[in-house]
Amino acid sequence: MFNITRKSIQWGEETLTLETGKVARQADGSVIATLGETSVMANVTFAKEAKPGQDFFPLTVHYQEKYYAAGKIPGGFFKREARPSEKETLTSRLIDRPIRPLFVDGFKHEVLVMCTVLSHDLENEPDIVAMIAASAALTVSGVPFMGPIGAARVGFANGEYVLNPAVDDMQKLRENPEQRLDLVIAGTKDAVMMVESEAYELSEAEMLGAVKFGHEAMQPVIDLIIDFAEDCAKEPFDFTPPDYSALYAKVKAAGEEAMRAAYAIRDKAARHDAVSAAKAAIKAALTEEELANINLGSALKKLESSILRGDIINGGARIDGRDNRTVRPIVSEVGILPRTHGSSLFTRGETQALVVTTLGTGDDEQIIDALHGNSRSNFLLHYNFPPYSVGEVGRVGSPGRREIGHGKLAWRALQAVLPAATDFPYTIRVVSEITESNGSSSMASVCGGSLSMMDAGVPLKAPVAGVAMGLILEDDGRWAVLTDILGDEDHLGDMDFKVAGTAEGITSLQMDIKVAGITPAIMEQALAQAKDGRMHILGEMNKALSAGRQEFSAHAPRIETMQIPTDKIREVIGSGGKVIREIVEVSGAKVDINDDGVIKIASANAEAIKKAYDMIYSIVAEPEEGKVYTGKVVKLVDFGAFVNFFGKRDGLVHVSQIANKRLNHPNELLKEGQEVKVKLLGFDDRGKVRLGMKMVDQETGEEIAPEKKEKDEATEA
Repeated sequence: MFNITRKSIQWGEETLTLETGKVARQADGSVIATLGETSVMANVTFAKEAKPGQDFFPLTVHYQEKYYAAGKIPGGFFKREARPSEKETLTSRLIDRPIRPLFVDGFKHEVLVMCTVLSHDLENEPDIVAMIAASAALTVSGVPFMGPIGAARVGFANGEYVLNPAVDDMQKLRENPEQRLDLVIAGTKDAVMMVESEAYELSEAEMLGAVKFGHEAMQPVIDLIIDFAEDCAKEPFDFTPPDYSALYAKVKAAGEEAMRAAYAIRDKAARHDAVSAAKAAIKAALTEEELANINLGSALKKLESSILRGDIINGGARIDGRDNRTVRPIVSEVGILPRTHGSSLFTRGETQALVVTTLGTGDDEQIIDALHGNSRSNFLLHYNFPPYSVGEVGRVGSPGRREIGHGKLAWRALQAVLPAATDFPYTIRVVSEITESNGSSSMASVCGGSLSMMDAGVPLKAPVAGVAMGLILEDDGRWAVLTDILGDEDHLGDMDFKVAGTAEGITSLQMDIKVAGITPAIMEQALAQAKDGRMHILGEMNKALSAGRQEFSAHAPRIETMQIPTDKIREVIGSGGKVIREIVEVSGAKVDINDDGVIKIASANAEAIKKAYDMIYSIVAEPEEGKVYTGKVVKLVDFGAFVNFFGKRDGLVHVSQIANKRLNHPNELLKEGQEVKVKLLGFDDRGKVRLGMKMVDQETGEEIAPEKKEKDEATEA
């Protein structure tokens, strides 16, 4: 009934297996990839005809994590997988980015790639397995795909690169000083296609070494997919790339001069208006049949690309007049919003980010429900890209894949320099509002985010800056790397290479390319130029603010932490939370306690924090023998007075310890409710507290010197 093909190799510490022919047989390509006990099913389907008038490549990639894969039931009210999580969205982008450039030029048939996590062993990350499964499914499907690609995760611990580190190592990256890198790489046999990384100030040489290590490590996977496809691949889909050379020649003749004049305009809005006018003039010169040609859009883009690329590759200036290494003019401002905890406005050319930082408490941490278990995050970064930022009218709704992806890139760049939670017990939320965009808005978010957090008083280890690099790579082998690319250079170029970091090293790197890979020499130059650009930007940022402010905003909460013994947690919380509720109500501060006995007390009012601290301290601390305390008389008996002196602790002052004279009854000197100073003399055999008053000056609380005490006793005698 089944025609099963299965191939396996030993890859790193685990066995990697590809299987097809048993499940989802009606898909054009279906492969289950298994690494260890993590399994991902990838299914590929594609339309056998392009839609009439389709002028772009409609590729859709979906990555889904099923909770049953880890033996879990989803949280929340609905108990089923709902909208894609941030992890699913980011992984969908990871899969999409390296495969999209490898479809044959001119192929505009709809393609759907669906990757479903079927099993998760909590050791091997399913995202790498999903990329491999998708590559294999595309390769056997018959779709015109110039793959396969391989993928790998690279760590860097104790000076050595590690292939596919365990999930726990990557989840606790911030807490593990030995592990300094989480890099995902994908590529073909000859070249790297995509890089995504989170790093802890790695040098350019260390980062380049990680990329080379990952590319070499994925070669056995590519060989496995090729071997696998030889046994089970379907016949290639009959597709001939369209020949629109005649159409392009007419487009070029009709509009090259006007298009070249348009790209000589430096202002973005004016340039785009001129480009639109040039396109309109070209269309006016075409016949109805030529206007209906689905390759018209490709011909127009080819004309634009040839003009922009030709000027640069032949040694001319870029669109805005810069050379290949110059960063656009930068203006950095901080503290521009009066009521926020921290704010900045970072402007680089025609790209601008308004970035705001808000400080919160432990209650504001984000709870993440994932396959590997629940976790909490105290650093959030949200990126918003409204239509007005590019002068357009468009839909405004929930964050899309682009916004989530750009936000995560900025998050990765900044999280490496955050203070430890024990040193800075705040939840930090950074929001980047892109108010203008002409290239590299994610890197503007990094720069603005760094300044905004420093303005809020977050003690970052170092400021972080980011820059986007571009590439022009011609068929004859000539190439040029561009620093701080514009939107048009991104759109018409061959690479988007974003690098962020401190003066000491790289904290995040993301690379996407539109050609069949780049060489180590190109990447090395891109990293070197990016370092020069980053250092320049850091210098410009330092003009506004170079370190975190010493004082918080008057509107930000203050948080004080205290550590208590774990066996005292129950006493602080009380039965049904009664005690901790009372502390919150009486003090006015917010109190949070975790299972390790770490208590965070938060309030904008310092007195409220002190009151809550004192109330908790009185519950958990033990009274010290020989120390003087202020207490209140709660009960008088014939043989002495009971005094509440330490939280809820009472002790007995024997009648002989009340004064330096004989008393028939304590009520001769004391009354209930009276405040007194007492010294803790010790504990009797049954653990009862023994207190004394006569050795303490009741006005000052100071202990009376022995000589003075003897003189007083002699006088009274």
